[in-house]
Amino acid sequence: MAVGVIGLGGMPMSIEGRPDEQRSVRTIHAALDAGVTLIDTADAYHLRAGEVGHNETLIARAVASYGGDTSDVLIATKGGHLRPGDGSWTIDGRPEYIKAACDASLKHLGVDAIGLYQHHRPDPTVPYADSVGAVRDLLDAGKIRLAGISNANPEQIRQAWEILGGRLASVQNQLSPAFRSSEPELALCTELGVAFLPYSPLGGIGRAGDLGGRFAEFARVAEAHGVSPQRVCLAWLLAKGPTVVPIPGASRPETIRDSAAAADLTLTDDEVARLDAAPR
Repeated sequence: MAVGVIGLGGMPMSIEGRPDEQRSVRTIHAALDAGVTLIDTADAYHLRAGEVGHNETLIARAVASYGGDTSDVLIATKGGHLRPGDGSWTIDGRPEYIKAACDASLKHLGVDAIGLYQHHRPDPTVPYADSVGAVRDLLDAGKIRLAGISNANPEQIRQAWEILGGRLASVQNQLSPAFRSSEPELALCTELGVAFLPYSPLGGIGRAGDLGGRFAEFARVAEAHGVSPQRVCLAWLLAKGPTVVPIPGASRPETIRDSAAAADLTLTDDEVARLDAAPR
């Protein structure tokens, strides 16, 4: 399924510091207005222990209330991460848990099949093949339409590719001006033709706003184009490969509008080289 080149990350709308629901809905509607067709979420994007799936249900309600056509919108969710409610993050990669989490996500999203379901993070206590095997079973059962993995290294990507019989649709790893260690995974995804979804592409919650202050070369290129450093950052990521779809998080309409506009910003080869060489 083809999606727009910029996605929307839903996490900021449901964890610490989240806005009221009306602003979140306006943000999601603004993303759809701007042509965003990939929205990323996870069952673990919530704050308190009793609200697992908060972000999934929020996104489902917002998409359902949108006045335009949403038939091409792909909602991607993830399972295998948990938030006990004390601010911590834990992991459960057991096949039985992943399958149960998928069933719960189906209910949160109100769908018969999830557009894209991704194994959230490898569990060191569970063989990776077992966790990915559960995702394969969900795909074979028709509970999910596309299968992906997140926070994976090249060996795990190749293993998932084999277990899924070449049906690996996406890899969601962190990649930004400050965090570039996922470039080998990006290169492998380009080789395999697998979508690479950089999360926290602007540096993550609380740091995205100062991207230009922390990375002077991005600010200089932005000034030359008359746009924000954040927009330049996303255009830089898009220049890294044909399968790259950044998923910047947002909780305000104006930020996702600016992010979506990166699809129309073309950087020169020299600018890309300068940004590649910029200090981290």
